[in-house]
Amino acid sequence: MKPEKFLTCLACLCTLSLGAAMPAAAQAYPKGAVKWIVPFPPGGPTDIVGRIVAQQLQETWGQPVLVENKPGAGTMIGTDAVAKSAPDGQTIGMVITAHMINPALNPATIPYDTLKDLAHVTQLVTQHLVLVANASVPFNSVKELIAHAKAHPGKLNYASPGTGTSAHLAGELLKNESGIDMGHVPYKGSGPAKADLVAGRVDVMFDVYHSAKPLVEQGKLKVIALTSERQPTNIKDYPLLAETIPGFNVTSLFGLIVRAGTPRPIVDRIQADTARILNKPEVRARLEALGLEIVGSTPEQFESFVRAELAKWAKVIKAANIKVD
Repeated sequence: MKPEKFLTCLACLCTLSLGAAMPAAAQAYPKGAVKWIVPFPPGGPTDIVGRIVAQQLQETWGQPVLVENKPGAGTMIGTDAVAKSAPDGQTIGMVITAHMINPALNPATIPYDTLKDLAHVTQLVTQHLVLVANASVPFNSVKELIAHAKAHPGKLNYASPGTGTSAHLAGELLKNESGIDMGHVPYKGSGPAKADLVAGRVDVMFDVYHSAKPLVEQGKLKVIALTSERQPTNIKDYPLLAETIPGFNVTSLFGLIVRAGTPRPIVDRIQADTARILNKPEVRARLEALGLEIVGSTPEQFESFVRAELAKWAKVIKAANIKVD
């Protein structure tokens, strides 16, 4: 047999053996159209990221991946649709940080059990947050902020896009960990909050870095610290809040879930195909242009992260006695 023919046959055998090694459930997946649930209206960051990934998966799988926007109840309506879907991977849901806040914030109204009814597939990306301040405040670091707050108890205040948001809870976490007193001023969205921060009606705010960046570059806001536990690869070298308060770590995320009981080979197939897509140069470039850092974690890594975040935010919510109407 000629060498080139031998190599061709060997490649075919390898392909067949790999196919045989893949569990039948994963080989047959997906069976027809896949429903992709975004718990927000069209056009927002979650929807944009979701459509980028869904389109790529549609091309990979050769089956339609149909985006359905199911907004409302702090993402719980969309997540509940996944929790009540068939456990076959044909319905995939997107989640954000609210996914780990809702169980403690809405214990009486959440219609599903976050850990029992859902399987956590992968964290897609991370959005990094910053603690930003009005440009005229008399402090430029976390240590100076804490000293200022302690010297002027009850005078410092912080804005948030609303009660129970990750930005609100980040402020409560800072208060708990540093022992300072700051007033919370909730707004209906980050836009109005940032407008009042620039105007000096409030002092500081936790915000998505990519959102605050233009105002920082214009000199209207200043960065006090990043809230990640490590220096992000896609952000300028700012101080970390964790350098002053060890263990402080608040980030925003986009992740994927399916119904609990979905066969593990299908969960692994979704995760593996998604991770490959996230690392395509053209996809990576689009997501990084939105200020996102690629993650693509395993189901075990994502599950572990979710459990840790559930515990962290439950503690903060209980300590601050946060209630939502």
